[in-house]
Amino acid sequence: MNDRERVIETKNLTKVYKDFWGRPRLKALDALTMDVHRGEIFAIIGPNGSGKTTTMKLLLGLLFPSEGEATVLGRPPTDVATKARIGFLPEESYLYRFLNADETLDFYGRLFNIDAATRRKRIDELIDRFRMTRARKRQIREYSKGMVRRISFAQALINDPEVVFLDEPTSGLDPISQREIKDLILELRSKGKTVFLSSHLLADVQEICDRIAIIHEGKLREYGAVKDILVRRDHVTMTFRNLSDDARARLEELARQQGAAIVDSRATVETLEDVFLRIVKGAPAEPGLDKPKDEPPSAAVVPGTGAPAKAPEGQPEEGRK
Repeated sequence: MNDRERVIETKNLTKVYKDFWGRPRLKALDALTMDVHRGEIFAIIGPNGSGKTTTMKLLLGLLFPSEGEATVLGRPPTDVATKARIGFLPEESYLYRFLNADETLDFYGRLFNIDAATRRKRIDELIDRFRMTRARKRQIREYSKGMVRRISFAQALINDPEVVFLDEPTSGLDPISQREIKDLILELRSKGKTVFLSSHLLADVQEICDRIAIIHEGKLREYGAVKDILVRRDHVTMTFRNLSDDARARLEELARQQGAAIVDSRATVETLEDVFLRIVKGAPAEPGLDKPKDEPPSAAVVPGTGAPAKAPEGQPEEGRK
């Protein structure tokens, strides 16, 4: 892993915010040293105010460091040529509300001096990839939050960047839209792109990221591969299928005899996302389609008794409406 090309590097990167008189007010980032390799998904996580946004702005050249240095694609973040090779999705989408999807992507394509033919080709590809074909001529102000997020993501890819910065990419989206964004991030990695993201959704980070950095109070607290950070050598999880209660009791007793403390022993529980997606994606196209057609109509009952209602006198039991 160490031999892979480093596309992002920081060395003792520090940012101190000062007051009006130039006096140090807050050290938002304290001597951050880390690197990101080409073709990986890297996340920086931490509580609010930990320095995540400051780090991303320093790497994008939107802020200047107080000490230390950072490089992106081997150049300082402020290098104009470097900016043409990166894409950025901010946490809040700042788009022109009276432009439609085509006009929005065309506008950003022009900022990168992309020629008209290439611009048209990329716009069509992105519109199709983000499933915006039916809404491409509608103004942004008419879009839902999920649609705005998708077109914002598309603009971050209009220049076919080598490195993509994503700030809270799945924030505020419904579970299906979140899944689509995560799949897209994995697709970018499969194409050799490098993804640097910040997120509060730790389940998403655990699922898709190769390595992470945990920052708290401006300092790097943990750094490395997700699979290495999550492993606890003093805990072992075993999952069984069709395990009888008797066999389970014997296994637990054997563990106690060996001096192991049983922290937890219970049936496997699905995540809410798994249940939701299984139910939604497996639902029939229209309500009632899963009901057998030959199912007889329910008999009328007397309210509060559960007893079948009698047919009015003078009418046969069958065939009445």
